[in-house]
Amino acid sequence: MAANRTFTMLKPDAVRAGNIGNILQMINAAGYRIVAMKLTQLSLEKAGEFYEVHKERPFYGELCAFMSSGPIVAAILEKDNAVEDFRTLIGATNPANAAPGTIRAKYATSMGENAVHGSDSDENAAIEGAFHFAGVELF
Repeated sequence: MAANRTFTMLKPDAVRAGNIGNILQMINAAGYRIVAMKLTQLSLEKAGEFYEVHKERPFYGELCAFMSSGPIVAAILEKDNAVEDFRTLIGATNPANAAPGTIRAKYATSMGENAVHGSDSDENAAIEGAFHFAGVELF
């Protein structure tokens, strides 16, 4: 993937709360083009693979259990400066510290249930996007 793409997941808390449309509207309003998107559910094993980078962290088990607890929306987004701009749009991991108007300020309920994942680098965006989507699924 080019540096103008990023990966996101609307997490199980956001899906359960019925916020898919609201969050997608914010993404669209910020100028992103959706290149790929699907509603799916991670198994505990797949969540563990996706978050393997955090395997040694104390929150790993809880994170994997949460991320496999219900459906998610996985998406690849395209826009100039996609990764950095999306990190700004989603806000701080802890919604108490998220800037007003960000996705997490509006829709996250806690640091653990923070509504949305966003890639933290161009390299990780490519890896994470490829984890969820085959090349034929990109438009």
